Amino acid sequence: MASIVFYFQVHQPYRLKRYSVFHSDPFYFDDAKNREVLLKVADKCYRPTTSLILDLVKRHKGNFKVSYAITGVVLDQLAAWAPDVLDLFKKLADTGCCEFIGETYYHSLSFLYSKDEFAAQVDLHSAKIKEHFGQSPRVFRNTELIYANELSYYLADMRDAQGKPRWLGAICEGTDLLLGYRSPNYMYRPPDLFGTTVKSVDNKAFALMLKNYRLSDDVAFRFSNRGWAEWPLTAEKFAGWVNQINGDGYLCNLFMDYETFGEHQWADTGIFEFLKTLPEKVFDVNPGHNHFNTVSEAITQFPPVGVYDAHNWTSWADTERDLTAWRGNAMQNNALDECYRVEGLVKDFVKKAVGDRAKSENAAHVLADWRKLTTSDHFYYMCTKFWADGDVHKYFSPYDSPYDAYINYMNVMDNVKSRIRG
Repeated sequence: MASIVFYFQVHQPYRLKRYSVFHSDPFYFDDAKNREVLLKVADKCYRPTTSLILDLVKRHKGNFKVSYAITGVVLDQLAAWAPDVLDLFKKLADTGCCEFIGETYYHSLSFLYSKDEFAAQVDLHSAKIKEHFGQSPRVFRNTELIYANELSYYLADMRDAQGKPRWLGAICEGTDLLLGYRSPNYMYRPPDLFGTTVKSVDNKAFALMLKNYRLSDDVAFRFSNRGWAEWPLTAEKFAGWVNQINGDGYLCNLFMDYETFGEHQWADTGIFEFLKTLPEKVFDVNPGHNHFNTVSEAITQFPPVGVYDAHNWTSWADTERDLTAWRGNAMQNNALDECYRVEGLVKDFVKKAVGDRAKSENAAHVLADWRKLTTSDHFYYMCTKFWADGDVHKYFSPYDSPYDAYINYMNVMDNVKSRIRG
């Protein structure tokens, strides 16, 4: 049996406008640019891909299933500028074949710097998912699959309103360094804490789902590479690779950016035809043995077979699969330290404004702006890597250089502090 778990990351940051030391206004975000980018990606990816997936769910009578990690900031942008796309996601949620994964509202690095802010952003995100889709997330994924044992221990202690464990498990990168000879195609669990197995719902072990990065990257990065030995990648060929998991695992965790479809891999590469025909090829290659699951269905169906021990932080970014995409140089570390130093000032400002309507509204705006500034993309733009990883960072950055990104960000942060000082 091979159970395919499709998980897509859907995220768009609030990009900053050019903000110099001479600016004094409290309007930091380039709404015109953000709207332009969102509408472009909606046309190329969100609308056609979500419509196609909705059709696949109906065509295969509920046997095709997907999961999404969709950030609060992109939900806000969709509500403002592309509400029809949000309606498509709602229709997909109504099928019962789509699950929404928990994460931080602002796609932040808050777990690494402020557990209080992390918990607040997770709560905000869960509430937004409930508001739009009627679901309470049961599986967690941290920003960019950033993970270490510490995250599992913290998540296992989080409780819902009834005091019950909140999370079934988490999803993370399946790195060769940590897996060794083992396969990512099984369910794992974190190491015991103080000699006790880390538990989730119904006293079961806290589960870890690992990304099969080779098969995921075949679609996300290599699909249109004519120099790749396996090009062209057909749905039939890929289904055959998935089927080979039978006998050496039971999970095929395909985790990727949603923008893979139509934005990173353009329509003329055949990516939509690949997605359109993939389910039937998966079913046909080994009738009755291969199927699709959502993340919580997979966790419920397959118990952990071993321990995934991540002492150091990993992610799904770049070739190192570590945190250097966001804090690999002095600029990034300085900007991150400054961001979370300001947290205390912002939250004290909010507390002092309680009871005064005008001051409370102003403080709420400051808090909302600061939280948008915690989004990991701002620090990603400051990365100074070269070669292939550097090209990826340049592709996503709206700046001419990482240094411009740093200076711009710090100018904005200085203004945030000036608003608090009055």
